[in-house]
Amino acid sequence: MVNSRYILTTEPTEKKDTRSGFGAGLLEAGKHNANVVALCADLTGSLKMGDFQKAFPERFYQVGIAEANMMGLAAGMTIGGKIPFTGTFANFSTGRVYDQIRQSIAYSEKNVKICASHAGLTLGEDGATHQILEDMGMMAMLPNMTVICPADYSQTKLATEAIANHHGPVYLRFGRPAVPMFLRSDVPFEIGKAQTLMEGNDVTIAATGHLVWEAMVAAMALEVRGIRAEVINVHTIKPLDGKTLLESVSRTGCMVTAEEHQRIGGLGSQVAQLLAAHNPVPMEQVAVNDSFGESGTPAQLMEKYGLNSAAIVQKVEAVLSRLAVAAS
Repeated sequence: MVNSRYILTTEPTEKKDTRSGFGAGLLEAGKHNANVVALCADLTGSLKMGDFQKAFPERFYQVGIAEANMMGLAAGMTIGGKIPFTGTFANFSTGRVYDQIRQSIAYSEKNVKICASHAGLTLGEDGATHQILEDMGMMAMLPNMTVICPADYSQTKLATEAIANHHGPVYLRFGRPAVPMFLRSDVPFEIGKAQTLMEGNDVTIAATGHLVWEAMVAAMALEVRGIRAEVINVHTIKPLDGKTLLESVSRTGCMVTAEEHQRIGGLGSQVAQLLAAHNPVPMEQVAVNDSFGESGTPAQLMEKYGLNSAAIVQKVEAVLSRLAVAAS
């Protein structure tokens, strides 16, 4: 059931935050390309950009709490051939500066990498004003924008290095809490190519970001009950790997999506559009149901808002019931 190309264990030996994966990837990208520059809106430590700053002080720009200016500066730098990586919290990377991103970066097709930490409910105690749950949808709706949401530390590092070699605007989303490290660091990161982590014929589970590990845990629990789930890591929200998803549902006949995002506009919405156009099958979503978050620990919030392995199992049960009714 497990794809041998990946390290997938029920008890990973280590946990790391994905923002540290970004910091490590940024440093490597800077080593390999002298045109890589970094801009930060007064959150160097939170974004783990300190190692890049120390290694390349002449290529690091601290712009202060001026996110709109940061996006404009980044867009301008691309005209001279630089590859700017902007860094701040996801809420400030998108909601606060949407106009600047739309006009100066996406519309103009500037080669800016918008790197966003502390996304979703797992930001935790800072509460609803900082827990943006709309960001992937906002970014995916912009023409020319690539949207990436990796699953763990290693994949975030690889994704950061990969986007330095990709020409065009990119939104890279990652998080604050330490999460299991379960993906191999020697598997190349391919933008726009989803990864089948577990193979099965009963149900497809397509997950992104922090929910990928939860999907793995759910699939292992389902296997004990004789339900074989196919788990797909959709690390690239746009462009969506429709081929891999459609091939999977052609075998399983049903779909569950899982994401730390609003159910409207994110991975689930994109998959639903794909299925509606090519292969309408029963589908359920694990996502925040059209509400804001609140203050609490990441674990408390993920439990309350139904973003964990137990919620995924429940949705699998629901979609399999619908499939059985449709077949009868």
